[in-house]
Amino acid sequence: MSSEPPPSMRRPRVMGIVNATPDSFSDGGRFLAPEAALGHARRLVAEGADMVDVGAESTRPGAGPVSAAVEIGRLVPLVAALRAGHPAVAISVDTMKPDVARAAVAAGATMWNDVTALRHAPHSLETAAALGCDVVLMHMRGEPRTMQAAPDYDDVVGEVAAFLAERAEAAMAAGVARGRIWLDPGIGFGKHMTRHNLPLLAGLDRIVGLGFPVLLGASRKAFIGRLSGDAPADRRLGGSIAAALAGAAAGVAAVRVHDVFETVQALTLDAAIRHAAP
Repeated sequence: MSSEPPPSMRRPRVMGIVNATPDSFSDGGRFLAPEAALGHARRLVAEGADMVDVGAESTRPGAGPVSAAVEIGRLVPLVAALRAGHPAVAISVDTMKPDVARAAVAAGATMWNDVTALRHAPHSLETAAALGCDVVLMHMRGEPRTMQAAPDYDDVVGEVAAFLAERAEAAMAAGVARGRIWLDPGIGFGKHMTRHNLPLLAGLDRIVGLGFPVLLGASRKAFIGRLSGDAPADRRLGGSIAAALAGAAAGVAAVRVHDVFETVQALTLDAAIRHAAP
């Protein structure tokens, strides 16, 4: 018998998205109510999500800030209930605020997903080190309200890779264990729809080559709509799966998606085909 793991064990992990917000670009308002958010999270797990990413502040282009108190009020009951019902699932909290991350980890979250790469607050790095959880460092130019105001790069892949390497070094210098650090190239965050996002997807192997697990979040992003007749967010499944498969080919560790069942199916089949190759 072969000692190799089954194909499903060799695909990227799938992180399902729960936006407990009124204004996220794809599903804003649908899961703002606590019972709706929890029900959606449970559906994602049932559909095969290896990880669940919960957020209570939209980071879509032009989004305004939310207070830490509001975020904590939305997130902590959701995280606690999800942890109680699914003790083995990895739970990520999507926030830039250290106080929110601390409250969510205390409630059962196991990962801090920070779109600012731990730059939002002076004590973000130290908080991440003290929490001892996994942390995602994402690349973003500016902030959500301003990030799409004429972004420009000479070498988008090289500049994103250099930024992520620097932030990983800063995290380790602050005491975050190397094995806890994930990188995210920040598709759609401070990047031109096609001029920057497409080269980043094509150059993912350079980000993976930095030696840290990479989280890819391209699901339903606007550039997919731009390339498909300005399709609305809920009609970007095909492009989202194509991006996930590109990530798998490059060796990313996980993909962050809205459509869990379909993505798990696509990645599992992709892995099975590669496993069957002579």
